Amino acid sequence: MEGIKSIGQRIKGMREVLEIPASEMAALLNISEQEYASHEDGQRDFTFSFLNKCATRFNMDLGELVTGVDARLKSYSIERKGGGLSVERRKGFDYRHLASRFNSRLIEPYIVTVPFSAGLQDMPIQTSMHSGQEMDYVLEGALKVSISGKTEVLNAGDSIYYDSSLPHGMIAAEGKECKFLAILMKK
Repeated sequence: MEGIKSIGQRIKGMREVLEIPASEMAALLNISEQEYASHEDGQRDFTFSFLNKCATRFNMDLGELVTGVDARLKSYSIERKGGGLSVERRKGFDYRHLASRFNSRLIEPYIVTVPFSAGLQDMPIQTSMHSGQEMDYVLEGALKVSISGKTEVLNAGDSIYYDSSLPHGMIAAEGKECKFLAILMKK
């Protein structure tokens, strides 16, 4: 829970430094001011979409918002197998940022591992939206993707490219966890 509190404090601090009203942030995130305040107070966990929208509004690096450490590398950055900045922002999903130490990134690359849940297979897929575009490339398993109400199943070697301002979400399919490369591009 300490990590959530630290991120909330950084968000509140940036909002105050930039003199952005809490009401503006709540509207940007499409939530109530009370819910927004509970995030800043560290009482609620953050979704990736929430963090991404905050970082974009603050004109700062997502990794810096999450860790409090400024990205410094300018020529290249290496992440070895199994490495990367862990960003566990959606229950059960493991996001590993593959370039968190590189300054002035044009893309946000992640390896995402999604556990399989039999209970989610026949339910509507939880969606989110953020600015920019995204490409997902399945490395292992199968990924059931929903974009604007249309559902597709991708297998290892398949990819999808889409406008991430459309409602989109995904779950692992076909009985086992799924691992995919997600590349987010900001507008």
